[in-house]
Amino acid sequence: MLSGKNYIAGEWLDGPDVFQADNPATGEKLPTKFQQGTEDHVDQAARAANECAEEFAAMAPSKRAGFLRACADEIDARGDELTKFGNLESALPPARLQGERGRTVGQLRFFADWIEEGSWFEARIETAQPDRAPLPKPDIRSMFKALGPVGVFGASNFPLAFSVAGGDTASALAAGCPVVFKAHAAHPGTSELVAQAIDAAIKKTGMPKGVFSMVHEGGHVIGQSLVAHPMIKAVGFTGSTGGGRALFDIAVSRPEPIPFYGELGSNNPVYLMPNAMAKNAAGIAKAWAGSLTMGVGQFCTNPGLLLALKGDDLDTFVTTAVAELGGVASQAMLTDRVSSAYHDVNNAMAKHPKVTSALSRRDGDGPFEGSPAVYRVSAADWEANPELAEEMFGPAGIIIECDSTDQILTISAKLHGQLTATIQMDDSDAEFAGKLRPLLEKCAGRILINGWPTGVEVCHSMVHGGPYPASTDSRATSVGSLAIKRFVRPVAYQAFADALLPDALKDGNPLNIPRLVDGKWQLPK
Repeated sequence: MLSGKNYIAGEWLDGPDVFQADNPATGEKLPTKFQQGTEDHVDQAARAANECAEEFAAMAPSKRAGFLRACADEIDARGDELTKFGNLESALPPARLQGERGRTVGQLRFFADWIEEGSWFEARIETAQPDRAPLPKPDIRSMFKALGPVGVFGASNFPLAFSVAGGDTASALAAGCPVVFKAHAAHPGTSELVAQAIDAAIKKTGMPKGVFSMVHEGGHVIGQSLVAHPMIKAVGFTGSTGGGRALFDIAVSRPEPIPFYGELGSNNPVYLMPNAMAKNAAGIAKAWAGSLTMGVGQFCTNPGLLLALKGDDLDTFVTTAVAELGGVASQAMLTDRVSSAYHDVNNAMAKHPKVTSALSRRDGDGPFEGSPAVYRVSAADWEANPELAEEMFGPAGIIIECDSTDQILTISAKLHGQLTATIQMDDSDAEFAGKLRPLLEKCAGRILINGWPTGVEVCHSMVHGGPYPASTDSRATSVGSLAIKRFVRPVAYQAFADALLPDALKDGNPLNIPRLVDGKWQLPK
C-alpha cells in the first residue's frame, strides 16, 4: 500500500498540497495522490542526517554492508509491485524494469562487498623514524572518511537504477554518508516502494533513523533548499544541463561550498572508420539503430552523434539506418516534458537551413510519443552552427559528413565533454584510431571499440562521467566502485596513540584490509 507521504527519518509525513503522476502511455493522471515536499521536510531530514552522521560513518564496514544487503533484499521482495508501478509511471516495459531492478540490487551488494574488502579506505601508514637525521620522522597515518550528509536527486529515465536506491545513494551509504533523497515527480509510487524497502532494512539492521529520508516533488525550491542546506556536504545529480547548472551554482556559492556531482548531458559521438564502413556499413547501421532506439533513446549514453567520411559507404549506412528506424514504431516517452523537449529539438533540426532530414516523423497517437529521426550535416556547417551540438534526448541522431580524416580529427579536438565516445573500426583502421584516441581521452570518460555505449557495466574499472557538460567534475564517476570517492575526504593522523586511531589504521590491522605501509602494500592475511 502506498501512503503518498514524504519519508523523513523514519516517519511518513504529509505535505501542504498533493500531486499525481502521469501515465505516459495514456496521458491520464494515475489515481494515487502524493504529498508535496516542503523546505521544512528538507530541513528536518538534513538535521536528522547530521545527528547520526558520525555514528553511521564510524560503524564497522561489515555493519553498513549488512544494511546495504538488507536494502537489496527488501527491494527484491517488492519486485512485482515495483514492476507494476514502474510500468504505469514510466511506460517502460516489464522486462526493462526487471533488469533495472537487478542492476539496482546488484550495485547495492557490489558496494557491500567493496566496503568489507577495505581497499576504498586507502589506509596509508608511515611509521615513525625518531633517529632520522637531520630531523626525526613522526608517525603519520591517513585514510578516507565520510563527508557527512549527502543530497541525491532522482533521474527521470531510470526509476530504479538512478533513483531512490540507485548508484548515488548506494555509494554514499557505502561511504558512511546519510542520504536525503529528492524523488522525481515522474515516478513517485515507484520511489515510495523503494523507500519502504529502505525503511524495512533500517529497522531490520538497527540503523539510525536519520540515515535515509525521501522528500517528494515540491517545485524547484525543494531542490534548491536541499543543495543550499548547511548540513548537506555533497550532492549527486542526474538531469538536464540547465537544471544541473543552476544547482551547481548554488552548491559552489554557499558560505561553505560543497562538491556537486552532476551528470548533465552528452551526445556520445560514434566514429565510423573508413575501412570498417567499406566492409560492413549496413551491419554497423543496423546495430546503431538498435542502440539509438533502446529505451526510446532516453539513455544518457545514447549514441546521438556520428562522424564519418562522406561517400558511397556513408550513403549505404544512412539508407540502411533509415530503413531500420522507419520500421520502429513511435513509443511513449517518460514524461510530457521529455517528449515536448524532444519534439522541439526535432522541429528545430528539420527546419535548420544547413541540416538535411534523412528521417523525421511524428506519427504516434499517444500524448508523450517519440519517433526515431536521422539528420545529416556537413562538417563545415556543423562547426559554423554550434546549436547543432545540443543533446537530442530521444531516438534521434545527427551525422557529420567529413571530407577527410584530418577533418574528423579537427572536429574531435573541439568536441565538448562527453560521457562516451565509440570507434567502429576494422583492424586496418588502427593507425587512424591511434591518432583519434588522444583527442577522445581529452573529451570523454569512456572510450569503446566496436561496441555501443548504451550499456554501463557496474564494476571496479567503470568510468561514467567526463568533462563538462557530461559531468561537473571529470575526476569522478557515478558508476562503479570509484564512485565512493565522491563522498569521502582524506584525513591524516599524526603521532596518535594506537587506541585513539580508527580501526582501519590501528596496529595489527583489525579490519584485515589492504594497507600501504611505509610505501609498500600489505595485503590481508
